[in-house]
Amino acid sequence: MTTPPTPPPDEVFDWLDAEAEKRANAGLVRQLRPRPAQADELDLAGNDYLGLARDKRVAGAAAAAALRWGAGSTGSRLVTGSTELHTELELELARFCGAQAALVFSSGFAANLGAVTALSGSESAIVTDKYIHASLIEGCRLSRADVAAVAHSTPSAIKHALATRRKPRALVVTDSVFSVDGDLAPLEELAGICRAHGAALLVDDAHGFGVLGEGGRGAVHAAGLSGAPDVVTTLTLSKSLGAQGGAVVGPRRVIKHLVDTARSFIFDTALAPASAAAALAALHALKEEPGLAAKVVENAGNLAMSLKANGLKASVPDAAVISVQAPSAETAVAWAAACAEQGIRVGCFRPPSVPDGISRLRLTARADLTESDVDRAVKVITATAPRGAIS
Repeated sequence: MTTPPTPPPDEVFDWLDAEAEKRANAGLVRQLRPRPAQADELDLAGNDYLGLARDKRVAGAAAAAALRWGAGSTGSRLVTGSTELHTELELELARFCGAQAALVFSSGFAANLGAVTALSGSESAIVTDKYIHASLIEGCRLSRADVAAVAHSTPSAIKHALATRRKPRALVVTDSVFSVDGDLAPLEELAGICRAHGAALLVDDAHGFGVLGEGGRGAVHAAGLSGAPDVVTTLTLSKSLGAQGGAVVGPRRVIKHLVDTARSFIFDTALAPASAAAALAALHALKEEPGLAAKVVENAGNLAMSLKANGLKASVPDAAVISVQAPSAETAVAWAAACAEQGIRVGCFRPPSVPDGISRLRLTARADLTESDVDRAVKVITATAPRGAIS
């Protein structure tokens, strides 16, 4: 075997230039677009579903906590990073969701990594919906389990994979509300299949928590699965609660197991006290205004209905997320930019972020959208639509 030539230091990363050119040719270049503290745009791209990120109760709690506890948590949760705020937030989250216990992580991504890896392993089979979030996919890759990704929202495929598995333990992994099209997983049916085959069910409720269920208690609660001994839920604190961080809620013995084994918990610096306080204040606000959740769903439905009435290929939302199909990755980028120029900020999803390969605009409804906001957004999105986007 011939040893490849040793490149000089300034050529070690030359391969990155070739990869960048491939992405550019495919229309897949991504850019950071810093936003100012105050913007005139109507934001339909962020995930502040309840409009609480700037709520004075929430932002004020964050500021007060930073002054009291400091800017950072100073260490991992098992060293110096666990504060009274973290414990209070965990107790409140568990109580609100109807679960035995909760554990707060530094992000929703870290919560998913920790939950998937700690609840599986080499003696486990994992069966997932093929459209699960990237954080769950990474957890599966790190799990050392046998992993089967099956057709989207197809319970029969999950049933078959469980019935034919070769490992004694099994874990079914799904989003509750899928982040691209905003459709809802058949959680009750999945739970029944899991129980028939001795499997646990792990649900990422990032886009359901705060939006679905009684008073925003989430899709798992709405499906009657909260408090179930074989169901574990992951959450993010950065969407409906307008803060930062993630959490796992479920049976007490699951949470104790995560504390001992979840590497993204054990070896990660704890969530900043300010973020914990903000999430706690947002949770209290949601309890005080339970109608916020229903308002998000109503606004999402009105927005999607108006887009479809104008001939756009919009999804029918089960929660806050709406997608509008674009003819190509390039036209999706140009469309989103044109919307921004006219004061409407929308998301732009392209491969590989979209597993079905279809580029689209991704819109998110908020509880504080007015009727005039919806009308304005529909007019701009329709007027800037590229050729082929309107049927």
